[in-house]
Amino acid sequence: MIWIIIACVLGTFVVMESVAWLAHKYLMHGFLWYLHKDHHKKDDGQVFEKNDFFFVLFATPAIILFLVGSIYGNVVMMSIAGGITLYGFCYFMVHDIFIHQRFKWFRNTNNIYLKAIRRAHKMHHKHLGKHHGECFGMLWVPFKYFREAYRQQKMQQQKS
Repeated sequence: MIWIIIACVLGTFVVMESVAWLAHKYLMHGFLWYLHKDHHKKDDGQVFEKNDFFFVLFATPAIILFLVGSIYGNVVMMSIAGGITLYGFCYFMVHDIFIHQRFKWFRNTNNIYLKAIRRAHKMHHKHLGKHHGECFGMLWVPFKYFREAYRQQKMQQQKS
């Protein structure tokens, strides 16, 4: 039973990156742009953005699965909800804390993977409008950003 739970949680976590990518590209940069637009503006010092509503939107399926799964004793439903919740937590940590620095934690890193994620997200935000975006994912970014982060790290090491 434990392997089913672990497989459901991890499988859902992996699938959530694709769900997030599709939702970001086609919903947030589509008909829900009015909620996401403020996220692409220069930082105006506001604590919350309209874009933060997406946390509620994406948490709703997990809440429903936890509720229904607990009522019917369905471990698979609760495991899927756990995977969605785990992805949401990672998204918050990576996107809001590490990349956008809503809290001044994890400011500096020498980790190539984290540098690549930060660079890909910066490239996403260079487009201030709804169209012509790139890098809609969070955890999976194009390899060119890994190569770029690796080259930068090598250059920094040579200087020291």
